[in-house]
Amino acid sequence: MAALSADQSRPLALAAAAGAGLLYTAQQLIKAITRRRDPALSREAGSSGGNGSLWQPNPNPKWQPPHKQPAPFGSDEMHTVDPAKLPTDAMYPLIISAVVPRPIGFVSTQNSEGRGNLAPYSYFNVMAHNPPTVAIGCSASRLRSHGRKDTLVNILETGEFVVNIMSEWFVEAANHCCGNFDYGEDEMELSGLTPLPSIKVKPRRVKESAVQMECVLRTTHEVKDSSGTVTCVIVIGEVVLMHVHEGVAGKSPSGKLVVDINKYRPISRLGGNTYGQVSGLFDLPRPDRGPTQQKLQYTSTAS
Repeated sequence: MAALSADQSRPLALAAAAGAGLLYTAQQLIKAITRRRDPALSREAGSSGGNGSLWQPNPNPKWQPPHKQPAPFGSDEMHTVDPAKLPTDAMYPLIISAVVPRPIGFVSTQNSEGRGNLAPYSYFNVMAHNPPTVAIGCSASRLRSHGRKDTLVNILETGEFVVNIMSEWFVEAANHCCGNFDYGEDEMELSGLTPLPSIKVKPRRVKESAVQMECVLRTTHEVKDSSGTVTCVIVIGEVVLMHVHEGVAGKSPSGKLVVDINKYRPISRLGGNTYGQVSGLFDLPRPDRGPTQQKLQYTSTAS
């Protein structure tokens, strides 16, 4: 499938990618919040089984609206940063350490000759569910004369890719794939990871990954700096087939297929070379608000 040009892309693609939320917990003090619409379906997006040791009370169970929840720093002083006045090499460590934890898209592609490529991307997230849509930010490459990462070159050439999700049991092999290898070298082979044939697209899946998403390219959006130089290309892809390993498959209270977070053990990216693990989970209900109510009404989750 041919990629759309930057002129055909929509500014909304950039907005969607920038709006990526927090999907995974990271490190020991970062918690994953599983939100639910119906208090009776406490873990609709979680799991009905697995190791319950990760579940714990929310941090401030006695809080009631409209009581304030101030930051615990004792001072209101802020560092105010204007990106237009900050050197690029200073903006990068700031933004990646501030927007955390970030899910990692372990993206497999192949060129028109069938040679594979595999690389992790933390400028990644799911953008929609109908149809399921993912976004990947491919920053400009300083190692290639054309300025494009191998992943982007292959996606633009073939219009296909696979997003594999990283878990604890193969994180070292996955991290090896972010090395600066020559174009055409297959990181899946170099890292010892196991290729699986895909069904609807040509790029191979990673067998070690518990969740794999076969994707087709829908559009791209070029991000340019103040000089007009393209610094990143945002890839928007549609998931056309999704694979969930039986070992992490679970069911919600209403019987829907979900991924069991206790068994999934996903890895997230923080700042620098720091990664995070899921260590604590809690349910936090959405506030209920009727059509005639002026104040938010919260439903207790206490047993």
